Amino acid sequence: MTTVGLPLYLEDRTGLNNNTDYDEIYDRMFLRTSSTPPRPGGGMTTTIYELGRRSSRRSTAYGDPLVVLDFGPNGSLGTILFVQLSMSMPMGHWLRKTAMFSRSLSRKFRASDSQEYRWEFSASPDEEIPEWSCTNASGYRVAQYNLKPPGQPAYRTSGNTLTISEAFSDLAVELLASLTIMRHIHQHNL
Repeated sequence: MTTVGLPLYLEDRTGLNNNTDYDEIYDRMFLRTSSTPPRPGGGMTTTIYELGRRSSRRSTAYGDPLVVLDFGPNGSLGTILFVQLSMSMPMGHWLRKTAMFSRSLSRKFRASDSQEYRWEFSASPDEEIPEWSCTNASGYRVAQYNLKPPGQPAYRTSGNTLTISEAFSDLAVELLASLTIMRHIHQHNL
């Protein structure tokens, strides 16, 4: 990817956790999450794809997924598969609570660069802190995710944004996978 000195601004087209496009506003990256209908017993699979270009919502040909998130029955955490690495593990082992008695919405993971990153949720929309923020071990904000508040107008955009520091753009798929799991944990009160 060409570096331009700007963070990746990925517009989340729908705001849905499992079925949306993340289109970078400067056309540098296009990601998609897509889910299967729930299986009997309640499990569901979400896949993450990197698209070579902005796609239409009618398009169904995505190529091979980069990550497969296989959630268990009743919204429980299941397994994550990194397809290119042929590496699978339980979501709870990859994305761990930051401390034994910490909030469930503060979790850390080790990325492919061997560094540790932490996602945290901020419930107060009045604060300057983003709804979701991801920091590295030095406390540097690597990524943040914000949903447009209900009732706030959006002008030619959805208003939902995943912002990733350009220095960490190589981790975009891992950041999206971990954010998708974090939002799932929040949605299902895990």
